[in-house]
Amino acid sequence: MQLKLASKYTAISCTALLVIMFTFAFFHVNTLRESFLDEARYEADSLSEMILHNSHYLMMEDDRVRLQQMIDEAGTMDRIKQIRIFGREGVVSFSTNKEEVGTALSDRDDGCYFCHLGTSTVLVDASIKTRSRVFSDAYGNDYLGMTRAIYNEPSCSTAECHFHSLEEKKLGILDVVLSLEKMQAVTFNHHADVFVSTAVMLVLMSICQFVFTQSYVCKPVNRLVRHTKRLARGELDSRIENVPTDEFGELGDAFNSMASNLAQAQLELRDWGTTLEQKVEERTEEMQEMQAQLVQSAKLASMGELVAGIAHEINNPLGGILMFSSLAAKTPELPTQVKDNLEVVVSETRRCAKIVRGLLEFSRESIPEKRRDSINRIVKQTLRLVAQQTLFQDIEMKCSFDEDLPDLYLDPDQIQQVFFNMFINAAQAMHEGGGALTITTSLEESGSAVKIAVADNGQGIHKEDLGKIFDPFFSTKSKQGFGLGLSISYGIINNHGGKVSAQSEVGKGTTFTILLPVDESTTLAGAEPENPLLSEKPETDVG
Repeated sequence: MQLKLASKYTAISCTALLVIMFTFAFFHVNTLRESFLDEARYEADSLSEMILHNSHYLMMEDDRVRLQQMIDEAGTMDRIKQIRIFGREGVVSFSTNKEEVGTALSDRDDGCYFCHLGTSTVLVDASIKTRSRVFSDAYGNDYLGMTRAIYNEPSCSTAECHFHSLEEKKLGILDVVLSLEKMQAVTFNHHADVFVSTAVMLVLMSICQFVFTQSYVCKPVNRLVRHTKRLARGELDSRIENVPTDEFGELGDAFNSMASNLAQAQLELRDWGTTLEQKVEERTEEMQEMQAQLVQSAKLASMGELVAGIAHEINNPLGGILMFSSLAAKTPELPTQVKDNLEVVVSETRRCAKIVRGLLEFSRESIPEKRRDSINRIVKQTLRLVAQQTLFQDIEMKCSFDEDLPDLYLDPDQIQQVFFNMFINAAQAMHEGGGALTITTSLEESGSAVKIAVADNGQGIHKEDLGKIFDPFFSTKSKQGFGLGLSISYGIINNHGGKVSAQSEVGKGTTFTILLPVDESTTLAGAEPENPLLSEKPETDVG
């Protein structure tokens, strides 16, 4: 490519230069030849004038012999080919060629034509160029002929030897023929010098043009092509170094900029591809979770309807059993054993009634009655209620409240029920040997939610059970409760647009975290105010 471009450029430019230079040389040689001819005309005219001047007195004396001798002597000069004098009638009177003396010339003869010009009118006066002629002989030798008129001067018309009238203007013609051999030689030599100089200059300029094209055009282009091929192979780190300051430099800067943009675009595409894969995976996981949640929600909804129906059907018979068994137990005539048995029936019936009541509360959609209230006040009031129970006698209360928290838009009774359930669960988890219950309230960094953390140092929850603690009827306590407290609490928090989560480590304790929105129109991500049976499960974490 490098040689091809340089050769093409050199060939085209040198061809154009060759045409221009040879055209210039041609016109220059022709101009020089015309200059030499003008000089030769002037010289021939001067020679003709000198011959006329020297022959004037001989003509006045009519000394024909001496005039012929003078013409013969002048004809011996190197450049003079022929000298002749002829009259108006065209008869040659004197000539270096003795054979033509006495012959008559026609109007078409070279020596006569300048006066007649092919017409019957005789030209009295003419310019040097008109009076000159250039012709060649049979051998290719060039000659210059110069004619000069011999005018009728006053001395000629009044002399005794001539009888010319005053009306005659022209008496004869002097015709001098000079050889142009030397001029031809000089012209040829100059012509050869010009064309040789042109050829040498053309060769030198071709070499310079080739070297220049190869150095300043082909090399930058070749370097650009090489880097372009590297870029096409995917080597996006390819850059052109030492960029010049000319147009190729601008092209190199444009290439470097393009390569940088391509590299940046490739990085962005890779990042976008990686991000897209991550988003697809995350979305797939979310869809799987949503599908599982929908299935679970459907199960819970069906279960809630079933529980509500069963509870209503069982509640009336239980009420009758409890009333009649209580009345029967109060009869004094009953034997002691029967009375004890009736008390067991009353106790178990009340237990069944309590279970039914919990089922009804679980299945019933409770609409919160919200108003502005302080979360710190609700927590403190709940602590005063539970602190009187024997379950909390050996438990240390550690509270850290942020007193600058804003009031929240909530149902105080329902939120108090949530805290009550969580405090009771924490105390039951620490029933052996006591422990510490830590309660912390604070504002989230974003300022959009209030955070309440309830932590205990009890026995903790196993990993396989942590994901089920908010499910209805699931309990880690073998004989305490029915597994409905946390489910109800989760539904209440969810209906307030908040979130609840649990983190636990076996042997170290459990921490429940509640987030409630500050703005009443805000629902935290993952929380939907709906029936707790149709709510998603909260986040859980096992330490």
